[in-house]
Amino acid sequence: MKKTSRSSHVRNIGVAAHVDAGKTTLTERILFYTGASHKIGEVHDGAAHMDYLAEEQRHGITITAAVTQAHWREHLIQLIDTPGHVDFSIEVERALRVLDGCVIVLDGVRGVEPQTETVWRQRARFKLPALLFINKLDRPGADFDRCLASVKQRLHAEPAPITVPAPEAGGVLHLIDRTLIRFIGEQGEQLVVAPCPPELWERHRERREALALAAAEVDESLADLVLSGGEPSPEQLRAAIRAGTLAGMLFPCYGGSALRNLGVQPLLDGVIDFLPAPLDRPVALAERPDGTREEVIMSPDGPLAALAFKVQLWDGRRHVFARLYRGRLAPGDAIEFLTADGRVQREQVARLFEVDAGKKTKRDLAEAGDIVLLAGLRFVTTGDTLCAPGQVLSLERIQAHDPVLGLAIEPAAGTEEDKLIEVLGKVQQEDPTLRVEEDPETGQRLLRGMGELHLQIVIERLEREFGVGVRAGRPAVATRETITQPAGAEALFAPPPTPDPRQPDLMARAIVSVRPRERGRGNLIELEPRLRPEGAQLDETHVQAIRESIDAALAGGPLQGAQVLDLAVCVEEVELFGAGSTPTATAAAVGKALRKALENARPALMTPVMRLEVVVPEPNLGAVLGDLQARRALIQATEILDDLATIRAEAALEPLLGYATTLRGLTQGRGQFSLEFERFDL
Repeated sequence: MKKTSRSSHVRNIGVAAHVDAGKTTLTERILFYTGASHKIGEVHDGAAHMDYLAEEQRHGITITAAVTQAHWREHLIQLIDTPGHVDFSIEVERALRVLDGCVIVLDGVRGVEPQTETVWRQRARFKLPALLFINKLDRPGADFDRCLASVKQRLHAEPAPITVPAPEAGGVLHLIDRTLIRFIGEQGEQLVVAPCPPELWERHRERREALALAAAEVDESLADLVLSGGEPSPEQLRAAIRAGTLAGMLFPCYGGSALRNLGVQPLLDGVIDFLPAPLDRPVALAERPDGTREEVIMSPDGPLAALAFKVQLWDGRRHVFARLYRGRLAPGDAIEFLTADGRVQREQVARLFEVDAGKKTKRDLAEAGDIVLLAGLRFVTTGDTLCAPGQVLSLERIQAHDPVLGLAIEPAAGTEEDKLIEVLGKVQQEDPTLRVEEDPETGQRLLRGMGELHLQIVIERLEREFGVGVRAGRPAVATRETITQPAGAEALFAPPPTPDPRQPDLMARAIVSVRPRERGRGNLIELEPRLRPEGAQLDETHVQAIRESIDAALAGGPLQGAQVLDLAVCVEEVELFGAGSTPTATAAAVGKALRKALENARPALMTPVMRLEVVVPEPNLGAVLGDLQARRALIQATEILDDLATIRAEAALEPLLGYATTLRGLTQGRGQFSLEFERFDL
C-alpha cells in the first residue's frame, strides 16, 4: 500500500461506542467505500473484516482492537475499531492513548448509553477531538433530535449537526453545502448530490442558522457576519468548525445508518475536514530518568520515541503494536526502554509490519505519526516507551483497572500444569487487566478479570489457540478491605540477640494510628513522626524502608489478606536505639504497629459496586424491578420511551452473577443490560 509521506495527509482515528451501537458495521463500510476491502462483511454473519478472532465471530462482538488503513481524498486514514463491551475497556483505553481523534457511534434509538459515557471520559482524559455518528436511524423509534439532546444532557458536549437524515427524500441533508445526498447502487456506493429542494430546506433552515452561530462562537471574524444576518460561505464554516473541533468546543455530528449504507461517505469527509493530523495535536510530554520533562515534537528527525500500546500473540509469536512520536524505525534497529523497576533494557527490532486487521505486510521504514507492528521484542510490555539507545525517556503510561472477578482454574489434563502456567503468562502480557494469583488458603490458581464475559473469552482462547483444556470453578468476586473507626497501636521490634558480638542487636519502636477516609478517596500516608530520643534523625533509606513496609501491610489486610483501601496511616512516633535501629528494624516496627492498628480499627470487607443499566419492554418493567430490589440494587432512575423502559441502578456485583439468564427469562429474551465497575464499597 502506497504510504503518503506528508503527515498533514494522515488521520489516526478510532471508532468507539457502547456495545451493539454499530461500530464494526460502520468500519466495514468505511473500508469498502475507501477501496480498502472489496466486499462488505456483516457482523451478524460472522464475516466482518475487523472481527478476525474466532471468538469475535462466534459471539458477534468485538473483543480486541483491530488496526487497519484506508485512503480517502488523497489522505491516509489509520483506523482502530475498538470493543464496546465494558469487560474489554483496556482495549479502548490503549487505543485512544495513541490516536489523534475518534468517531463516537451512538444508537439512534437509545442515544447515549453507559459505555458511551465511559468512552467519552476516556476520550476527554486524552483531550481527543471527536465526531459523532448517530447510527441506526432507519429503525422504528429512532430520533435524531433526541440523540442530540442526550449528548448535551449526559455528555455535556455541544453537538454540531452537519448531516441530518431526510428519510422522506431518501438520503441526508448536508447543512454546510445545502445539498441533498442520496446513496444508490447495490451497496450505497454511488452518491447523487443535488441542491436541497426549497420546501425541505425550509424545514431545516433553523439548523443551519444554529450551526452558523456555533461556528461564530469559535471564529470572531464570522461572528460579525452572522450576527448582522450575513451568510457565511461553506469554506468559512468548515474552517471555524475545524478550529472548534480541535479545541474541544464543538463535536460535528452526522446521521445515517451504516447497515443500510446511508450517510457514511459524508462522515469520511468529516474525518478529513475536521479531525486533526498528527501535527495538529499538542506536543507529547515525556519524562527523563532524572525526573525532568522533555517535549517530544512529532517529527521524523531526532532520536526515536515510540509508545508500545499493545502486546499481541500473532501465529504464536510475540508482537508489539507501537505508535511513533518522533524519529524513524527500521528492521534491525536497536531500541532501549525503562522497565517498570527502573532498569534500562536493550532489544533489537527484527521485523516491521503495517497491519490490516488480521493480516500483516512487511515494511522497511516507519516514521513519526505511524502505527506499526514490531516483531522480535521479548521484554517490551504495554506502556513502555521505545527509545534510541542512550536517549531513554518515558511517555505517559497506559492505565489498567484492577480486576473485579476471579475463577479458580486447573488444567483439564493433570499433565498440562506447566503448559498452562506458560500460556497464562503469555495471555497476561497481552491483557494488563488479567491477573493470575494463587489463593493463599486453598492453594488454587485464580484467574482474575473484568467480568464473566472477559474470563469466558480467555478460557475459550486457551483451548482454541494453545490447545490447553481448562476446568473452571464458579466466579468469585474480588474483595478489598477497609476500616470503620480510628485506632492506634504501639509495637516494639526486638528479635532475639544475635550470637555474633560484632553485629548490633536489632531494635526499634513505633506508634502508628489509622483513620477511615471517604469512599473512593484512596490511601493517605502521613510520615512525619516524633523521634525519640531527642536529636535522632531518619535518613532517606529509613524513610524508604518505612514506606515499603506500609505498602506491604496495606497490600494484605487482617480479614482475608485483600488490599486495604480508603484510610489514612499516620506514623506518630519512632524510637531509635542507636546502631541497632537499622532501616530494616525500623520498617519492621512500623509494619508491626500498623498491622495491630488495622486489627483494632474494626476492619470490614468491601465488594465491587457496579453501575447497572437495564433496558426491557415496558410490560416486563414490574417483574424486572422486583427482581433487582430482591438483589438489593439501589434504583436511581427509570425512563420509559417508545414501549422500552430503561432502569439505572447501583448494585453489588455478587448478586448480579448469572443475571443475564434471569433477565432473559423475565423478558422472553428481549431484555438487555450493561454493567460498569463504579467503586469498592461495604
